[in-house]
Amino acid sequence: MTTLQPIIGVAANERRDAGDDMGHMAISYNPSGYIKAVQLVGGLPIMIPIGDPMHAKRYISMIDKLVLAGGQNVAPEFYGEVETIKSSDYNRERDAFEIALINEAIKQNKPIVGVCRGMQLVNVALGGSLNQQIQNHWQEKAMTQTSHDVLISKHSPLDLIYGRKAHVNSFHRQSLKQLAPQLEVIAKSLDDHIVEAVQSTDPNLRFLGIQWHPDFMYNVRDEDLAFFRYAVFNL
Repeated sequence: MTTLQPIIGVAANERRDAGDDMGHMAISYNPSGYIKAVQLVGGLPIMIPIGDPMHAKRYISMIDKLVLAGGQNVAPEFYGEVETIKSSDYNRERDAFEIALINEAIKQNKPIVGVCRGMQLVNVALGGSLNQQIQNHWQEKAMTQTSHDVLISKHSPLDLIYGRKAHVNSFHRQSLKQLAPQLEVIAKSLDDHIVEAVQSTDPNLRFLGIQWHPDFMYNVRDEDLAFFRYAVFNL
């Protein structure tokens, strides 16, 4: 008997200008690393485009698990603060839609995986907050190279994948500040103790979030592909 592939919904991003030759056409897209990695480990990825939050229930009903990818800063009004930095790197429509996806996934008991911004947004959706700007966590190295060490909690899912200490890449300018009540920290950066990974402590919420980007590394390092294998089949 053929086992059905888990359907993994990857929340999409938007770009107003794709830099093409067709009048700077806007696009909806997923970074290909998420798609390729999910396919390689045996999942069936589908893209969930930004849309009306009222449609979140239907979208979540169509998938087995939800992946929230990296991207823009999370707008501070979603965690009760005013903007303290000068930045145009926001998409409030995306924030609102993905928060609706998160809330609906929790209602439908669907696991959630958050990468970079995705981890930050789940923390916000659950009542936490963010540091609007941090230093030294946007590396100048290539995406497939690593830049700093993280310490991982013993017996956590990431310990099984990466071990107690991992060298990771880093592409974020925000970080977790106030941790949501339902979450616990399972990894921090070695040098400055920035939160690098969290998981849920609520038995009714299956969530794993990491701050680094295995989607950039899945095809050059076994551990990062193993992260996706865990996310697709074990979370």
